Amino acid sequence: MNDAVDPVDIAIGGRIRARREELRITQAQLAAGAGVTFQQIQKYERGVNRVSAARLLQIASVLKSTGAALLGELETAEGDELALAAPGVAELLAAFRGIQDPAQRDALLTVAKGLHG
Repeated sequence: MNDAVDPVDIAIGGRIRARREELRITQAQLAAGAGVTFQQIQKYERGVNRVSAARLLQIASVLKSTGAALLGELETAEGDELALAAPGVAELLAAFRGIQDPAQRDALLTVAKGLHG
């Protein structure tokens, strides 16, 4: 038996978490809507447990999203597999989406590009 966490499950969990945080709902609220415990949502978000297709659709409905959006792009155009699984990416995306002022978004993007080199 292999107890390793699958990067695909981590990426899907990260998108679930980012969307949940974007909507400012708790794990308990998401769990209630999806018919699971908040502990199970924690496991999905960390990629510890794999989300079934049926459960993913229930979660997507609560998050006002689609299963396809939560599955996301698993490979970038440059071939950098599972870019969204990198530590901090989901949190950074959620924070960026939370910025309402377009000028502030542009400023943050300029800073990020400057740090990238």
